[in-house]
This record gives sequence, C-alpha cells and structure tokens, in this order.
Amino acid sequence: MDIVAFAVGLGALVGFVLAFTGAGGGIFAIPLLVFGLHLPVQQAAPAGLLAVGLAAAAGAYLGLREGMVRYRAAALIGGVGMITAPLGVFAVQYLPNRPLLAGFALVLVYTAWRFLRPASLKVSAPVEVPCLMDKVALRLIWTQACARALAGTGLISGVLSGLLGVGGGFVIVPALTRYTDLDVRSIQLTSLAVIALVSLSGVSAAAWHGTVPWRLALPFAFGAISALLSGRLVANKIQPACLQKAFAWVSLLVAALMLARAFGWHVR
Repeated sequence: MDIVAFAVGLGALVGFVLAFTGAGGGIFAIPLLVFGLHLPVQQAAPAGLLAVGLAAAAGAYLGLREGMVRYRAAALIGGVGMITAPLGVFAVQYLPNRPLLAGFALVLVYTAWRFLRPASLKVSAPVEVPCLMDKVALRLIWTQACARALAGTGLISGVLSGLLGVGGGFVIVPALTRYTDLDVRSIQLTSLAVIALVSLSGVSAAAWHGTVPWRLALPFAFGAISALLSGRLVANKIQPACLQKAFAWVSLLVAALMLARAFGWHVR
C-alpha cells in the first residue's frame, strides 16, 4: 500500500476516536505513527499533534455553531496550555526515544484505569464543584477556585501535549467532568476547542525546531479530519459507557506494545 494512503487511513482512526470521546485521539496517534509509519517519538509527536489539532478545530467549530462550547473556559485552559506546550517540545528534543515510549505507555495505563475503575470509587465522596453553570445565562459562573482549577488543567495538558504530542484531551475531559457541572456533550466539545489551541502552539514550536515530517503528517491529518466529521453523525447513537470501556482496553493493549518497544522489541 502507498505510504501516503496508509497515513490517511491511520489518521482516520484518530478522527473517529475524537468524534466519539472528545479525547484520546493523540493517545492513539503516537502508537499508530510509531508502529505503522515507523517514526521516532520526536517526529511522531508533532505529526500526531497536527492531526489531532486540526481535527479538534473542525469539531470545535461545529460545536460553537451549536452553542455547546464553553469558549471562555476553553480560552483559559487553552491559553495556559499554549504557553506551556513549547516547554514540552523543547524538552523532548533532549530525551532518548525509549524513555519517552515508556512514559507514554504509563500515561495510557493511567487513562485506562480512570475509565475502568468501578463507578463506586468515582463517586465515593461528594466533591464540591468549583465551576457551576448559570442555567439562565448558559455560561459558567467564574470564581477564583474555578479559574485556578481550569488554569491548572491547561498547564498539565500543555506540557504533555508538547512532550508526547497527545493533545491533552485525556486530561481535559476528566478535569472538566470533575471541576464543572457541564453535560457530557458540552465537555467533549469544549475539550476539542482546548485541544485545537494547545496543538497550535505545540506544532508551531515543533515546526520551528524542524521536527514535523510534513509528507506524512499532512495526509495523516486529512484522514483524522475526515473521520471526525463523519463520526459525529453517529457518535450520539452509541452509549458512552461502551465507548469508554472499549477505549480503555485498547489503551492497555497499546500500552503493552509501547512498553515492549521501549525495552527493545521491534515489529518488522
């Protein structure tokens, strides 16, 4: 198969994940680029970030038209993430490939655990939500606690985006779930808006360092955008719990493959 067409197909898998979950696209982008196109993490990260960012931007635009994106929250999280993402891009230039693969695998394991842990553990103790929705004005009520929580989310997602090329959705969605009372669809679409902003910063920094493999990154991104727009047509018809469990088990499988590669095992 032509490598460009293959890159489009791999990118489509990322787009479908984004369409169904609002997160996790970058988590699958890096393994697909590492195993499918045999790129080192230093090149796979910005290529994946480009695809995830452009696909997220398309989804966020449609969400804005529907009035489902909390754009002030997205601007705060994304603004902080745009500042910190170049720090991760800078750091990745000086880190060996194998430790990065191992670190990425641990992120996958943690993400899968969050989705698979029993519901009783998730709600064992009521937590005061710092960011409440004004049901009349249909916007978040801003407080210092709310701003701190969202800014901290942006800081973490920005560093991880630059370092691992993951977009940060796997951080943003759980954080918005914990810190706000937004509904699931609004959380997913707001997450896409943040991912688009943070990815812009990370890709720009990587392009400045000359580590973006454009020949493969652009078709990979095209596949992701096309699949996200198509996936949105059926995303609401599938139970979120089923998607989360499937996402978690696939994440564990990919984590095992990434750890094997980190310890020297290669697929030819």
